[in-house]
Amino acid sequence: MRDLVYPPVVAFAKTAFKVLDLKIRRTGTEHVPRTGGALIALNHISYVDFILGGYGALPAKRLVRFMAKEVLFRNRYSGPLMRGMHHIPVDRDAGAASYQQALEHLAAGELVGVFPEATISRSFELKEFKSGAVRMAAEAGVPVLPMILWGTQRMFTKDHPRDFTRHRPISISIGAPITVTRDDDPTEATAHLRSTMAGMLDETIRAYPEQPAGAWWLPAAYGGSAPTPEEAQRLDAEELARRAAKRQ
Repeated sequence: MRDLVYPPVVAFAKTAFKVLDLKIRRTGTEHVPRTGGALIALNHISYVDFILGGYGALPAKRLVRFMAKEVLFRNRYSGPLMRGMHHIPVDRDAGAASYQQALEHLAAGELVGVFPEATISRSFELKEFKSGAVRMAAEAGVPVLPMILWGTQRMFTKDHPRDFTRHRPISISIGAPITVTRDDDPTEATAHLRSTMAGMLDETIRAYPEQPAGAWWLPAAYGGSAPTPEEAQRLDAEELARRAAKRQ
């Protein structure tokens, strides 16, 4: 797979990180394989998770092909970049095609990035997981690498203005690979993945250098003012209803 677009984008992102003086802390990067296919499962708390998630694999000199909404590939600005970096468009009305393309990428020895929650979590805690990630890994015969991002929600997320304040700490935590086989029950394997990532998220939040009480970007369970998972679920339902009404 020829990469003419991805390296310049990585270089631009690194420059932006330096300009913003982001305090990025990466742990567990030794778990990213130097060669061969693997599926990276990430939590989803912001619109910049693709960028920081890919940064987590760079110490292994690997590029991540993310599964992303098809609308990004139709945009006049992001479309050429998404296609040039060989990311995978996900059309919810034709999911089989994106699933098959992801399998092909994995079979070719690529790293594929997936957000099992499918959408951004307004509570910043884990939502329910879709089973597609573990099913793909099992079918392709590759490991699942759990990855947790924290701090990215402070930059650009739902219901809040963009804020690219300098000197902000960002945490990227990568867990040990999880083996999933065709014999494993997808529901149980997905529950195991979610449980593993929940533990990683808890550790990452507690180790984060800033913990201001009442902060909008801190989960309610940790003393912040973010919506509880139940409140976030209601907000998600209201958003979906508005979208459906707009389509009609």
